[in-house]
Amino acid sequence: MTVDVLLKAAEAQLAEVGVENAGLEARLLLQHLTGMNRSELILHGGRCIDASMGQQYQQMVDRRRQRVPLQYITGSQEFWSLDFFVSPAVLIPRPETEFVLEHVLTICPPASAVRSALDMCTGSGVMAVVLARELKCSVVAVDISPSALAVATKNLDRHGVAGLVSLVCGDLFTALHCQQKFDLIVSNPPYIPEGLIDRLAPEVGRAEPRLALSGGADGLVTLQRLAHEAQAFLMPGGWVFVEIGADQKEAALALFTAPGRCYEEVRVFEDWGGRPRVVQARLSAHG
Repeated sequence: MTVDVLLKAAEAQLAEVGVENAGLEARLLLQHLTGMNRSELILHGGRCIDASMGQQYQQMVDRRRQRVPLQYITGSQEFWSLDFFVSPAVLIPRPETEFVLEHVLTICPPASAVRSALDMCTGSGVMAVVLARELKCSVVAVDISPSALAVATKNLDRHGVAGLVSLVCGDLFTALHCQQKFDLIVSNPPYIPEGLIDRLAPEVGRAEPRLALSGGADGLVTLQRLAHEAQAFLMPGGWVFVEIGADQKEAALALFTAPGRCYEEVRVFEDWGGRPRVVQARLSAHG
């Protein structure tokens, strides 16, 4: 069977089950399998694919038809113009989190005095990798899932920052020593209300780890803990930045300005699509 025939058949199969951009995804799967780029697939459209490779390709297409995300099939996702390893143990990195990092690096640029950072709920480790590369600072990355940390380990090695990033397994701040202080805390926590997860696209609700999606009944359980507990682990004047859901602006502001909080400059910023995406707060210089 030729490249062109394989691609057309795969596109039809994916479109049949409602996969968006079926033609693009069929091509990306074949590129991953063959190692050919887009131009080579076009140039060699009449080339015959041997039966063994054709069978492997069909297995990949069948997985995608079952709505397994493309990134889990290829084991790869681009983020911050870098290639990251991903698996069903972690969320697939998204542009919204790139926006969070862009905002973080605007407020705390490489020339700033950030010496230590904490990435809470690190997952695949993308935020920890970017912070280590951009700020050249030490990073502690925490996640409750050992499987997620195994993925993060591969990404630290892949991008040469294993010497700057320490991985810690545990439940948020309970995993840290009470005397640890950071100049910067970032987090992309679970923030989807539990009751909404099964209504999400199957690639998300069925395939991505529920532990990394569910923020409890109202989606705010982890955010509440972050707002309360982060202040004990920040240096005076240190920053915290948390990714939030598009409908959580008012709740996020309320949590970071509640009585007993010692934060200043609490604001929520909108992403490129005009949706609330990141809450920032700065610990008072008096702590």
